[in-house]
Amino acid sequence: MPTPLALSLPAAAAGLAYFNAKTGLWYDRIMLRGTIPAIYRVISRGRNDRCNIFYTLEDAAKNTATSNHPFILFQDKSWTYAEVYEMALRYGNWFKTKFGVKPKDIVAVDLQNSVHFIFISFGLWSIGAKPAYINYNLTDQPLIHCVKTANSVLMLVDPEVAVNIDDNVRESLGGLRIEYLTEEVKAEALAAEPARPSDSLRSGEAAKDIAILIYTSGTTGLPKAAIVSWKKLILAGSFIGGYLGTKQSDVFYTCMPLYHGSATIMGMSHCLESRCTFAIGKKFSTKTFWKEARQHKATMIQYVGETCRYLLAARPQIDPATGENLDKKHNIRVAFGNGLRPDIWERFRERFDIESIAEFYAATEGNLATWNLSRNDFASGAIGRFGILYRQIAKLTSAIVRQDLDTDSPWRDPKTGLCRHVDHGEVGELLMALPADTESDFQGYYNNNEATEKKILRDVFKKGDGYFRTGDLVSLDSEGRMFFHDRIGDTFRWKSENVATTEVSEALGTHPAVQEANVYGVQLPNHDGRAGCAAIMLAEAPDDALLRSLAEHARNKLPKYAVPLFLRIGKGLTAAVTGTNKQQKHGLREQGVNPALVGDDELFWLQDGTYVKFRKSDWERLNAGQVKL
Repeated sequence: MPTPLALSLPAAAAGLAYFNAKTGLWYDRIMLRGTIPAIYRVISRGRNDRCNIFYTLEDAAKNTATSNHPFILFQDKSWTYAEVYEMALRYGNWFKTKFGVKPKDIVAVDLQNSVHFIFISFGLWSIGAKPAYINYNLTDQPLIHCVKTANSVLMLVDPEVAVNIDDNVRESLGGLRIEYLTEEVKAEALAAEPARPSDSLRSGEAAKDIAILIYTSGTTGLPKAAIVSWKKLILAGSFIGGYLGTKQSDVFYTCMPLYHGSATIMGMSHCLESRCTFAIGKKFSTKTFWKEARQHKATMIQYVGETCRYLLAARPQIDPATGENLDKKHNIRVAFGNGLRPDIWERFRERFDIESIAEFYAATEGNLATWNLSRNDFASGAIGRFGILYRQIAKLTSAIVRQDLDTDSPWRDPKTGLCRHVDHGEVGELLMALPADTESDFQGYYNNNEATEKKILRDVFKKGDGYFRTGDLVSLDSEGRMFFHDRIGDTFRWKSENVATTEVSEALGTHPAVQEANVYGVQLPNHDGRAGCAAIMLAEAPDDALLRSLAEHARNKLPKYAVPLFLRIGKGLTAAVTGTNKQQKHGLREQGVNPALVGDDELFWLQDGTYVKFRKSDWERLNAGQVKL
């Protein structure tokens, strides 16, 4: 008997909805919405000798639909695409006439966030030169190393960080010209003729060529200069616009440092490709973040690392006139970034009423990224997400391989010498496939072939293949969700068990008094392996009741071997954070739990079911072999 139409249509719709949810085809459509235009733009611009994104700015500045649209917002001022283009021309001619900067020259840019950072970058690109973005917090040898590595012909310095350029830095940099970007110097540059530099200065630049040098954080050594190509700027910027459905009316707000790839590649390039507005904050502060986001009428915000945790820990901002809680008074529809931890993901979205979280995973020097656009708790905490189509693509472009935790290297079959994929849900190192012509997709590090080669793993699944080593342990479940577990080297062994620092920090983070936790393994005298230590920030001063509560919470949430044996409370945690709010562990590991090395911080250790003060006398007992943990 035929089914009535009134019943068959809803049934068919329900069936399609179920199929769509089960396969993730709707998510594949979102991914394709970003991927196809991005690939087209790279190919098209390469064929037309228009890879340099100066041309992208020029197109926007000349187009009547966008020329008068705001491109940059900073503090209380706004600059249209046409105005930014004119400023770029002025800076470009100033670099050329005053300093003799030539095509392919590299200029070290040691500046804090400002609109001039953008003007200078486009000014250099307009004459075929390249910026090397220097972390303005660097001093002494790391600073010298970064400037020298780039073979810089000039260094621009923000007067606010001039103290970092001491006599030792000047002497070590030899005859390099150092120019302080004072108000007078800015006025001089902007008084230059806004004449358009000839195409010949930019001609012949391929997609794989250098656009910017952006440095690694240097947590385990001196920073390395990662090559950011035109291809990466175009692909990432174009993809994100399609993926997020960015419109010209959108305003993307970031206060992450522009010297970092997140703000420049994922922020500025994304806005340029979408012809929307890029709002910049000078630096991150919980006091100014939401204030500036509201001021600029931002529809998108950017986070990195522990940014969301700091915002969540801050007290609500109250309107002084009305007494209204301003947590949800904004226009934000998307929070976009990387490093949002699972333990606060939903809490952050709910408190600030954020419709979508767009988490991505990438390395500045890497060749691929993963993406997770989440509107509910299904994919909370995931660093990547794949529909049925993209799961097949992911198999060709990436791999998760079994890890040998004793050597911190991918495990290889003794018979074949090749690596092995992990099963669904199993943890392994994430690798990104490289083409046979490695250089076309992975330029690696500038002037550092040794470091570049260390990031490439060869003969992985067959002789002659090559993969980029991310150095990160991840898992992929049967639903297509990818989860981050730990950095290789951060996982440590204690009592013959492997302890993942992220698992412990997330467990501690669910305690109501813990605002942040950085977990690492420390070496102890007369003990094998590494004992767990957590540097934590508390909402209140620790007393006996709180310390016992922390111990009970850890025991309830974690296996016995993973419960931290030590706590460190004080300034050590806040000092071990990069300029992009990412936690660092190297310094904390080196200091360990030696009371003489932790400054004014307080140390506690687990004794009889609670944490008690760990004193110099206890350290001496450990050294004498009188304590067995």
